[in-house]
Formats: sequence, C-alpha cells, structure tokens
Amino acid sequence: MAGRKQLEQTSKSIDSSAHMITTARVPADKQVRIAFSLNESPDDASPENLSLAFPELDQQLQPLPPCHDSKESMQVYKQHCKIAEEYHEVKKEIALLEERKKELIARLEQVEKESMDAAQLAKEYAELTEENRTLKLAQTQCVEQLEKLRIQYQKRQGSS
Repeated sequence: MAGRKQLEQTSKSIDSSAHMITTARVPADKQVRIAFSLNESPDDASPENLSLAFPELDQQLQPLPPCHDSKESMQVYKQHCKIAEEYHEVKKEIALLEERKKELIARLEQVEKESMDAAQLAKEYAELTEENRTLKLAQTQCVEQLEKLRIQYQKRQGSS
C-alpha cells in the first residue's frame, strides 16, 4: 500500500511539465538548480536509442533501463536521461569555464609581470635621469673651472 502511494506521488511529480532539482555536492550557501521539461522529448523515442547515450557518466549515474510495460517507468527513464544530458552539458560548461579561468589567471600574471617590469623601468629611468642631471651639472662646473684656469694661465703668460 505504501509503495502504491509513493508510485502515485512519483507519477504526479513526473506529469508536471518542468521540474527543479538541487544538487547536494555544492556548499550550502551556493544552490544550483537544473530545470528540465519532459514535454520537449517525443514520447515515441525508443529507450534503446538512449540506453548508452551517456558513456561518460559514472556507472551509478547511468539511467537504468525502464520496464517497457510501465508508462511511469518509461517517464522516469526519460526524465533520468534528460537530467543526465543536462548534467553532461553542465560538466562541459564547468570545464570550459575552468579553462577560461586558467587563461585569465595566466593573462593576469603576465599583466602583473609587465606592470612590475614597467615600474622597474620607470624607477631605472628616474635614477638615470637624476644621474644625467648630476653629470651635466658636473660638466658645467668643470667647463667653468677650465675657463677660469685658462684665464689665469693667460694672465700669467702675459705678465711674465
């Protein structure tokens, strides 16, 4: 009797056009929902066509073959196939996003390295500019001192 009530509840939940499930493998603060509709798949699709459509899924996640005599079993099987299909799509999307994340991290590291290089070059430039200014000042002072010494030398030459 309890099995019949459970079967009726399952049948009622299967008959609705869209379902929401949540995953239990994500942190409690991050809820993931996957929506699917049973009305999109034709009722005449044969289970044989769907039976090995998910070889990449773990054995425990593979849709179990339905009882062909039971409409509810066929609906549950189709529902499971649909969920498995969406699960596969979500896994592909996660893989793509993780790859994109790696690319962005590499790009960020490159930009940070270039930024550090630019900062280092700017520091070197400032130091060299200061050294250049100091050397020009020293050159100017040396030229002035040389001119003074020439004048003094010429005065000595002229007085002797």
